[in-house]
Amino acid sequence: MISNKTISEAMTIKLPEVLPDMPVFQEGIRRAPDRGFRLSESQTKLALKNALRYVPEKFHDQVIPEFLEELKTRGRIYGYRWYPKTRVYGKPIDEYKGKCVAAKAMQVMIDNNLDFDIALYPYELVTYGETGQVCSNWMQYQLIMRYLEEMTDEQTLVVESGHPLGLFASKKDAPRVIITNGLLVGEYDNIHDWEIGEQMGVTNYGQMTAGGWMYIGPQGIVHGTFNTLLNAGRLKLGIPDDGDLRGKLFITSGLGGMSGAQGKAGEIAKAVAIVAEVDRSRIDTRLEQGWISHVTETPEATMALAKEYMDKEETTSIAYHGNIVDLLEYIDQNDIHVHLLSDQTSCHNVYEGGYCPAGITFEERTRLLGEDQETFHKLIDETLKRHFEVIKSLTSKGTYFFDYGNSFMKAIYDTGIKEISKNGIDDKDGFIWPSYVEDIMGPMLFDYGYGPFRWACLSRKHEDLMATDKAAMEVIDPNRRYQDRDNYNWIRDAEDNKLVVGTEARILYQDAMGRVNIALKFNEMVREGKIGPVMIGRDHHDVSGTDSPFRETSNIKDGSNITADMATQCYAGNAARGMSLVALHNGGGVGIGKSINGGFGLVLDGSELTDEIIKSAISWDTMGGVARRSWARNENAITTSIEYNEMRKGTDHITIPYIADEDKVEAAIKGLFK
Repeated sequence: MISNKTISEAMTIKLPEVLPDMPVFQEGIRRAPDRGFRLSESQTKLALKNALRYVPEKFHDQVIPEFLEELKTRGRIYGYRWYPKTRVYGKPIDEYKGKCVAAKAMQVMIDNNLDFDIALYPYELVTYGETGQVCSNWMQYQLIMRYLEEMTDEQTLVVESGHPLGLFASKKDAPRVIITNGLLVGEYDNIHDWEIGEQMGVTNYGQMTAGGWMYIGPQGIVHGTFNTLLNAGRLKLGIPDDGDLRGKLFITSGLGGMSGAQGKAGEIAKAVAIVAEVDRSRIDTRLEQGWISHVTETPEATMALAKEYMDKEETTSIAYHGNIVDLLEYIDQNDIHVHLLSDQTSCHNVYEGGYCPAGITFEERTRLLGEDQETFHKLIDETLKRHFEVIKSLTSKGTYFFDYGNSFMKAIYDTGIKEISKNGIDDKDGFIWPSYVEDIMGPMLFDYGYGPFRWACLSRKHEDLMATDKAAMEVIDPNRRYQDRDNYNWIRDAEDNKLVVGTEARILYQDAMGRVNIALKFNEMVREGKIGPVMIGRDHHDVSGTDSPFRETSNIKDGSNITADMATQCYAGNAARGMSLVALHNGGGVGIGKSINGGFGLVLDGSELTDEIIKSAISWDTMGGVARRSWARNENAITTSIEYNEMRKGTDHITIPYIADEDKVEAAIKGLFK
């Protein structure tokens, strides 16, 4: 048998032969709940052996009891002993060790994801979404950072569900990092088997930009929610293209890593926004950030305050410290009109702490989650049924409800409420209420190619962000479409809205050519020394990045919404074209087995090579999704594809569908189905 001495001597990149001291955990930092210990005896042995693979043998006797204790009391092996000894945050790029700009850029982005000001549970490597992790444990983190310190611009680091598989020779125009997370073989692609795999340390829930290292704090979802609310107002409330939501009431729930943006977005759209949240610590975080303006403790006080601001047609945001179901039932009983209604609790993990039952405190929820899963599941199901009934009542009175892509309606369906199914048979055609992509974002933004383009100024200099804001405004023509005007105004007001949390970063929605032109402008500014290096990317929740029938592809109506070809091709195409980082995950915002999503990161270093990657890769990344939406016969995507074929004649060409006559199809099958 090969000895551990031989194994150690065969590696130059590894954890050091020094056992770190246990960290002192800072008071007041949110901690992940106990996920429950549910492994068999043989699986527990594997979980320990799997974690020990990172650790020199001479430390095994000491760390085995620690790992077992973490597994039993927290439901995971986190390897707390390897938590960094200095503050984790996205430092200026020049403060990192590395042999190429891209390697140092990746370190900035990883640490930014784990900043106390950004991460939901930083000690457990959870960035957002209750379980979305950068990687599974701190041994992986330490090893990834060591690999990045050694990586050259002719090597690629491969990361599989948080595990750094190794560095491999590649070339300068190849990705520096390739990441996959949570990809399970079909038979085992379900939350139960994923949970066992996660406890054993062999898979990881990367969510989207958590495991893809491109999270920039809740600013991204502020912008997405801002766009969603404005366009919902245009679609359902008669708001003009240049109008806002003054005097309108928006109600939702959740103030966590992603959902915490909702109050701020409501204010920017000029609505009165009420966000219910059971965890007081999350409310306090948003108050400190200035992303919530008021806190109330009862439904009566909440609605009285909301009415005051609505009557004045002034905007505000209110955090109701309580359960959303209690608030909505009060509203329903008192016939209060709600214009826009949604939910953004973490229902992709509804039984793992992402949703809190009504009638119990947040603390009791946490206890039950670790100690009595059976009772907890029963209470969740009862609350989801109440939630469904009250939304049904409110929508019958004229409220517009949209599912905000958090798997809320799927969670209701899974409790046995088949009434929520659109086709009355199964969930393949979606549900009786629309996904926000199905009604709003898909036809009004994604089909044109508009999606969440983003960038981070790696110098951490605020003046660099200001310079990029100004440059982006110079590229955008606000008179071209209302989508451009919305985003021009967003960038214009971004400084006043104080959107930055963590590394200096920005987001805006742009189409393919807009993204290309902005990226080229930024790279030119880096080349001329006007700003430091910039990392560009996008949310995986985009035109092309994600196949998810209940969210990103819910407006795909040709039956292909259950396929994952688009996200996979996007991932492969971005790798082939030389993006600095490419990522492919299972799960996304809707849960394991319900989505495949891919993202990218591109380091703008000022080089001419980067110019060429921008021109080929960003166009592909966006238009691949528009082409798929066009093939599904989405009218706005067809129009966009026709324009693209004319603009890129001789280089690119999209296949465009012929449209069948509805009457002829109806006549052909008449009598076949009775």
